[in-house]
Amino acid sequence: MRFPRSSGTLVHPTSFPGKYGIGDFGSEARAFIDFLEATKQTIWQILPLTPTGYGNSPYASYSAFAGNSYLIAPDILVEKNLLTKKEVSEAELPSKVEVEYEKAFKNKDQLFKLASERFYSDLSAKDEKEFKLFKKENKFWLDDYTLFMACGLDKGMQPWNTWEKPLAQRDPSSLKKAKKKFKKEIDHQYWLQFEFSNQWMALKKYANKKDIRVIGDIPIFVDHNSADVWANPQYFEVDKKGNRKLVAGVPPDYFSKTGQLWGNPLYKWKVLENDGFSWWVERFKHMFSICDAIRVDHFRGFDAYWEIKASEKTAENGRWVKGPGEKLFDTILEKCGELPILAEDLGFVTEGVEKLRDKYNFPGMKIIQFAFDSDSTNSFLPHNYPQNCVVYSGTHDNDTSIGWYNSAPEDEKHRVRVYTRSNGSEPNWEFIRLGMYSVADQAIFPLQDFMGLNESHRTNIPGTSAGNWVWRYTKEMLLEVDNDRILDLVVNTNRK
Repeated sequence: MRFPRSSGTLVHPTSFPGKYGIGDFGSEARAFIDFLEATKQTIWQILPLTPTGYGNSPYASYSAFAGNSYLIAPDILVEKNLLTKKEVSEAELPSKVEVEYEKAFKNKDQLFKLASERFYSDLSAKDEKEFKLFKKENKFWLDDYTLFMACGLDKGMQPWNTWEKPLAQRDPSSLKKAKKKFKKEIDHQYWLQFEFSNQWMALKKYANKKDIRVIGDIPIFVDHNSADVWANPQYFEVDKKGNRKLVAGVPPDYFSKTGQLWGNPLYKWKVLENDGFSWWVERFKHMFSICDAIRVDHFRGFDAYWEIKASEKTAENGRWVKGPGEKLFDTILEKCGELPILAEDLGFVTEGVEKLRDKYNFPGMKIIQFAFDSDSTNSFLPHNYPQNCVVYSGTHDNDTSIGWYNSAPEDEKHRVRVYTRSNGSEPNWEFIRLGMYSVADQAIFPLQDFMGLNESHRTNIPGTSAGNWVWRYTKEMLLEVDNDRILDLVVNTNRK
């Protein structure tokens, strides 16, 4: 599908201000949506909303379907009489510009246990009906996920292939015993997903009422230590014990000299195809139900993916293998109808990737920070854009634009100044202006660039495992953004 000429902001809910150590779906989320409305922006782009595992990365999740329960807002639970003001006040943490994961998890876990118990002890007929409907509609993934989390928490979230063999390999009698043994935790996990869904859909509705579309994110690969692989090992490159055989990554590129060894188990695409791609169809259906559009991460992996033996230490030694391509997307198109998808087509893009992207009219991505390392033929320079694309100053994997400019080689800085006819004092605004005035149908910018922040406010450094995904802003930082400057750009570039 073609998207309207529009603009918006990229920021993940964990980055919102708030009293509990991590951003959530409470009042500050609505304050951010009000900021979008005030500046006539009509897109809010987020990262995956799934529960984070190792390193707190939204791209390493315990499930491809479940929601991150730590985004649940305690204040909303007070409104629902599931918690008291006194209880939540005792869980408050000072508002900082970094997420305090450990403290936030500990405090929220305690609050959510209380809220969950009260939900079950005083379940109204209306709530019970909605709860049953939620369980029924999400049965494809929900039962496996709640059991996986209950078993995993009992074992300190150690990888499922290290569990006792009968449970790891899903022996029916072992599963039955676990369901009985962990019933209380399983019930708690059901409630967490129910509450997450209710709060998220209410927030999305708030945005949609203001004509703001939410663009979600679907990583191509899933984490090995996830309910998805444990419950469906037949779809993944794991052996009978659950150990990974072949894993995902990318060869050496702009981000890393040794490539990126992601470690996610690769798919058995033939098995998936023979099953009508049912797992993928359900995944896309779920995403389309909770977001208005989806950015498909590492889109090129559907055309061809980098296959690495699980025993390798880096991503240097691997090979390209043909992906499912049109067979998958034809099936999803047939089952889901119109596909509001953005294709993350960065890196080494082949003719096959472009052909697959263009067949379904998916807009690709253009990153302005990539535009100044060569000459005027660089495809990331705005004068070379096709209309059907989405332009960013940078993404969650890039430095902030000011940080990028500060560390860029002098020849690239020179090209920036010449191209923008500026002195380089405000590279963030120059990049925003370039994107807004371009022919790209959609222009999206990280909130850090609207705030004029430097490299210390970066979201993620690919290929590193420490210090990522922690960025937050404060109330004051959002209030200090130059709304009038954004509004002028939106109006003057016809992105209303």
